[in-house]
Amino acid sequence: MAVDVVTETEIGRPRSEVAAYAADPENATSWYENIEAVEWQSPKPLAAGSRVAFVARFLGRRLSYTYEIETLAPGEQLVMRTVDGPFPMETSYSWEEAPDGGTKMTLRNRGEPAGFSRVAAPFLERAMRRANRKDLARLKALLEGRS
Repeated sequence: MAVDVVTETEIGRPRSEVAAYAADPENATSWYENIEAVEWQSPKPLAAGSRVAFVARFLGRRLSYTYEIETLAPGEQLVMRTVDGPFPMETSYSWEEAPDGGTKMTLRNRGEPAGFSRVAAPFLERAMRRANRKDLARLKALLEGRS
């Protein structure tokens, strides 16, 4: 069973600011509750083909995984896929102008769990949805709190 979780929020900041902040791996620990560490595996700045390793704690387990940037369209879209990790996963961010002048951000995680994770896919999907909602709320609060 595939996992496909789409979460959206509106952030009262310009799209360029939201996208620049969210797309920078060095900011991940400030808005992703479960990410504990980030390590560049490629030279900076972020570009298609860059690799970034993350250490996270999810559902009581410590997970290490490496993403490779597939698509980077500044201010519009970021797509990254795991090249090393517990199961194949694609994470994408997209940003659009919101009607009020802010930004609509969409966070999508999709993948194909393997092994035990396959059996737990429905539970895993619900847990990811909950975590993504919290993470986007945290990002929103962080960015809207700036003046």
